[in-house]
Amino acid sequence: CGMFAGFCAILAALKGDYIPAAWAIMIAVVFDGLDGGIARLTNSTTRFGIELDSLSDLVSFGVAPAVILYKWSLMEFGRIGWAAAFLFVACGALRLARYNVQMGSTEKKSFTGMPTPAAASVVATAVIFYNEMNWPGSKSIFILSLAFVLSILMVSTLRFHGVKELDFKKRKPFWILVAIAVV
Repeated sequence: CGMFAGFCAILAALKGDYIPAAWAIMIAVVFDGLDGGIARLTNSTTRFGIELDSLSDLVSFGVAPAVILYKWSLMEFGRIGWAAAFLFVACGALRLARYNVQMGSTEKKSFTGMPTPAAASVVATAVIFYNEMNWPGSKSIFILSLAFVLSILMVSTLRFHGVKELDFKKRKPFWILVAIAVV
């Protein structure tokens, strides 16, 4: 389902329908969160499933956001825009490959480098935000910079904390409830 949502995002972006494309990526994020959880819950994780999930993630969180970025904003930068969009795809592929290799050891709870669904979500929410604010997304230096920064963050060695680190069974301080309410 996640790969299908990513494919729909690509088709929508090619037609110039950037908001539906961005929402398709957000739907792919939901499916990505569900697939691993369901596989663990049903005790049906396999090496085949892990590889298929990575290929699906590359379509949904690598190629689809790059196509959206390119068609929506980066095309007007010529070769630099093309390079930024490709860098996003390449860094997404490298990030997913590193995750698969390190999954059993260092990738238990936190992630090395920005996860590809997070980077794709930033792209999708930027498109939606620009639309809501009625800002032109085309030829935006900020969007060009964002593509490069997200690409570098995906392959960086920075630690990104994940939902798996949260322990909902332990009692939490009151300030966490306040922070959740504020967010």
